[in-house]
Formats: sequence, C-alpha cells, structure tokens
Amino acid sequence: MIKRVILTVNQFIQSQSFGGVLLAAAAAIALVASNSPWSDWYLRLVQMPGEVRIGGGLLVLAKPVVVWVNDLWMAVFFFLVGLEIKRELMEGELSSVRQAALPAGAAVGGMAAPALIYIAINWGDPVGLRGWAIPAATDIAFALGVLVLLGSRVPASLKVFLTAVAIIDDLGAILIIAFFYTEKLSLVMLLGAGVGVAMLVALNRSRVMAVGPYVMVGLVIWLFVLKSGIHATLAGVAVALCIPLSDGKGGSPLVRAEHALHPWVAFGVLPVFAFVNAGVSFSGVTLGSLLEPVTLGIGLGLVAGKAVGVFGASWLMVRFAGSNLPEGANWLQFLGVCVLCGIGFTMSLFIGALAFDGQEARYATEVKLGVLGGSLVAALVGAAFLVKASRSR
Repeated sequence: MIKRVILTVNQFIQSQSFGGVLLAAAAAIALVASNSPWSDWYLRLVQMPGEVRIGGGLLVLAKPVVVWVNDLWMAVFFFLVGLEIKRELMEGELSSVRQAALPAGAAVGGMAAPALIYIAINWGDPVGLRGWAIPAATDIAFALGVLVLLGSRVPASLKVFLTAVAIIDDLGAILIIAFFYTEKLSLVMLLGAGVGVAMLVALNRSRVMAVGPYVMVGLVIWLFVLKSGIHATLAGVAVALCIPLSDGKGGSPLVRAEHALHPWVAFGVLPVFAFVNAGVSFSGVTLGSLLEPVTLGIGLGLVAGKAVGVFGASWLMVRFAGSNLPEGANWLQFLGVCVLCGIGFTMSLFIGALAFDGQEARYATEVKLGVLGGSLVAALVGAAFLVKASRSR
C-alpha cells in the first residue's frame, strides 16, 4: 500500500510539472495573440458560439467557446481534483490528523491572509469586493513545475507538503464557489441533481467498480447543476467522491480513473483553459493599471498574503501544536515553498471569471493582470529563496 501511494505521488508530480510547462506555453501564446495583428482572430475564436440540441430542441445549450471550456471542460478538471482529494483523505498525506495538521493549517492561513489583504485594498468598492477569493488559490501544476525545475535543491518532503497544501486549497476553493458564487437557485433542478447523486451513492453501495456508469450519471447531474444556479463544475466533484477507492481485490477504480484522466487534464483541459482565459491586451496598460485596487489586491494577496499566511500558520503549528517541518527541510527552504504557494494561475482565473461575470470588461483585465503578475513574481521570488537556501547548505 505504501509503495503504491509513493508511486502515485511521484507520477502525480511528474505529470503536473510537465503540465505546468504546457500551461505556461498556452498562456504565453494567448498573451502574444492578444497583443498581435491576430488579436481579432483570437477574440473571435474564444467567443465563437457553440450549440448543443437534445431531443430536437427540447434542451438547447448555446454558449461561446470560453463558456463551454469554463463550464464543461473545467468540470473534468474538478472531477480530477475530487479524485485527488478523496485519495489523499483516505490513504494519502491527509489520511491522519497528525499528517494533515501542518498542511491543513498552512492552507487555512494561506487562504485567509490573501483574502484579508484583497478586502483591505478594495474596501468601499462593492463590485471589486466580489473578487476577495481570487488570490486564495494555489496552482499546483505551476508550483510543482518550479520545484521540479530546481531538482535536488528541494527535498522531496517539500514537494509532498506543497501538494497537500494545494489540494486543501482546491477543496477550499470548491466550497467558496459553492457558497459565495451561487446567486439564483432553482430548487427543481437542485432536486434533480440530488436524485442523480443518490444514484451515484447507490452505485457505490452496490459495489459497481466500472467508472463508466458513474460518468454517465455524472453527465446528467452536470446538466441539472448547470440549470440550478450552482456552477456546473461542482458536479465533477460530486461524481469523483462517489468513485470507489478499492475493489476489494487489491485494485482501485479511483486510482485507475485518476491515472487515466491525468494526461487529458494536464495536457489538454488546462492548456485550453489557459489559452482561452489568459489573453489580455496590454494596449493602454500603464504603471497606474497595475495599481488599480483589483489588480493590486490580487498581486499583493498572491505574493505577500500567501507567503505570510502559509509560513505564519505553519510556524504556529510547529511552535504550539507539535507539528514538524517536512523532513530534510530548513526554514529558508520552507519559506521558499510558502512563497511558491502564491502561484495561483488556474483556479484564480477561474474564480475571477465567476466573481466579475456580467460586470464591466475592465474587471476581467484587472483580474488577469493581477493573477499573471502576482503568480510570476511569486514564482521568481520563491525560486530565489530555494536557490539561496541550497547554496547556504
């Protein structure tokens, strides 16, 4: 069992780190396209309408490409996140209170401090305050990618710690989306989604080990959730939590699904998401644009808030709760990893799109500037701390 968990973590880190490279490339292509003679082509592409008709017009779903990606493709990403969360809670780094204490405390601090910094900067702007959760997320693909690039300078225990913090961050982001970015609810559609979840539980209790039936029911749940007012991506989490962890014969349907899905998400879903969401025109952008409250709140939240929150909460856990630093790591290395938690690309952009949906276009631009700028600075500063720590050793 221990060997299987270690193998799973290693494969996860490898796929996530290379996925981070593709994610960065897709974001770079989007930025170049948005600031080139092909900018109109890029905008037409991401806003291209797509329509699905079911039952001869009984159900019509008409959305632009960017919304299809954010509502449907990202449901696959959230499905994978749900699988990872369940595995970690059942047999991984979060399976015992002692193991989970340090990353859990670090994640809570790392979500609270950036949110407070953002709120303080945007106080008085009711629309701007909608984005308070944007800097609270950590992008595991980018952050692990930086650690892998640094190689042996970083103890393996810090990679495991960062993975656990990011997974708890994802769980927090899921709860935030469910409770704070849901407006009008349709009780009828929620009831339909609830019936679908009950069917998933029945499949689990009946020891159905094939993943296919869960996915088929999940598609129906996704439709109900889409029409309910809750963001449709949460359907992916509900399906994932019902996938059996063990088949009783030494195999794991959950781990098999996770392994099969990782390449599609890391090399397909997330790069496409980055391409359609990261494009921002720098035309008219000045130094003053970077000091806009939304941009500044996100940037400072990711760089300073994450570092202070994760490091401060961890120090308190070590000092007063009996937790230990990850094995083989010193405080300077640990600080570097805490700073890397400020890389918030994927989930931050996603929450930003939810927070300012239907608002002035300038908010979307400010979100992208804050997320891209803050994540880049966090990556560079965190890497610098880790390089300095390795030279000191």
